[in-house]
Amino acid sequence: MAVVRDLRVLLRLRDFRRLLAVRLLSQLSDGVFQVALATYVVFSPEKQASPAAIASAMAVLLLPYSLLGPFTGVLLDRWRRRQVLLYCNLLRAVLSCGTAALILAHVPDWLFYLSALSVTAVNRFVLAGLSAALPRVVDRERLVMANSLSPTAGTLAATAGGGLAFLVHLGLAKGAGADATVVLLAAFVYLCAGLAALALDRDLLGPDPDLVQPRLGIALTGTVHGLAEGLRHLRGRPAAVRAMAAMTALRFCYGALTVVLLMLCRYAWNTASDRPGDDGSGGLALLGLAVGVSGAGFFAAAVVTPWATARFGTAGWITVCAGSAAVLLPPLALPFDPAPMLVAAFALGICTQGAKIATDTVVQSSVDDAYRGRVFSLYDVAFNVAFVGAAAVAALMLPPDGRSSLLIALLALLYAVVALAMLRVRGLQ
Repeated sequence: MAVVRDLRVLLRLRDFRRLLAVRLLSQLSDGVFQVALATYVVFSPEKQASPAAIASAMAVLLLPYSLLGPFTGVLLDRWRRRQVLLYCNLLRAVLSCGTAALILAHVPDWLFYLSALSVTAVNRFVLAGLSAALPRVVDRERLVMANSLSPTAGTLAATAGGGLAFLVHLGLAKGAGADATVVLLAAFVYLCAGLAALALDRDLLGPDPDLVQPRLGIALTGTVHGLAEGLRHLRGRPAAVRAMAAMTALRFCYGALTVVLLMLCRYAWNTASDRPGDDGSGGLALLGLAVGVSGAGFFAAAVVTPWATARFGTAGWITVCAGSAAVLLPPLALPFDPAPMLVAAFALGICTQGAKIATDTVVQSSVDDAYRGRVFSLYDVAFNVAFVGAAAVAALMLPPDGRSSLLIALLALLYAVVALAMLRVRGLQ
């Protein structure tokens, strides 16, 4: 099996193995924490979640950081990335413990969201740092392979973390205690991720020593100038700009479909949802299954993307992924039944992750090492804004049970527009 052979090649590289371990533990804990938030916001018996409530939660958790996100890239290009991976994971462990305490204390929602925001904000440093560091542990010839396996392995780890969180939550008595226990589990794994970073050499992940600014004040002074340089650098690389724009549109579709799935699981597919005292366990189990199926799609994308990019090119593979999603989404999603929607989760997992692997490769190959932190931070911010925007659109269009044929049709149309735009770009090359 090609993916196994490729993984063996990469695992022979000691530093790649160590960076991969940090990624797996970091994203495993991300999956646990995100499911803990979802169960607390959407499936708590005392909460009557609506599309607007879910959109508000996403905005509170993602949008404020998105406005500041580009500045993190400037810092990533000045701080030692290994130290970022170490200290950010340790900080997330501490902040997660605080979030668990707030859940037990039954504080107002705004205070809980503020605490959760602090955890997810730090997460932006970790994910951007991992992407920027990858070219430092593999050579250029293996970069596509590494982008197929490393981020996808991280996504699978996040999926596994989500599955673990679902199992733990379903095995506990419903209530604040179960939610807090899952958050504490995330805190423990964050701690392990931070300690795993110690296996990497302090200067290995870059940036080059002459670019490192060890003092925070000095680094912040050059933030605005450095951000402008990063934007100018990116504008001079049209292939990276086009790939990022296409992936941002695909992320918008994925965000809207996430809200649809959450509402379907909470109400339409939860047979007990109309009974007093409903604990939401039926819908929660279906959501866990959907997450697992989508994770299988991510794995399939890792298997097929190296071959597909060699056959179609990176832009061509993004075109195929977007076009496939446009064709498959209406027949699978419009029945609004669990079985075809699970098939859609698998297919869209392949399309979304396949396009992301190709986009990551284009950006990493096009952008100089001194600017990668800034560019990947901008990339990450675009993801967040698209996801929040999608949640807002879904909140305006979705009925309480999540069934909206118009929204599904518009998302299929957007997938088709992306495919046609990328096809036109290929025709001009």
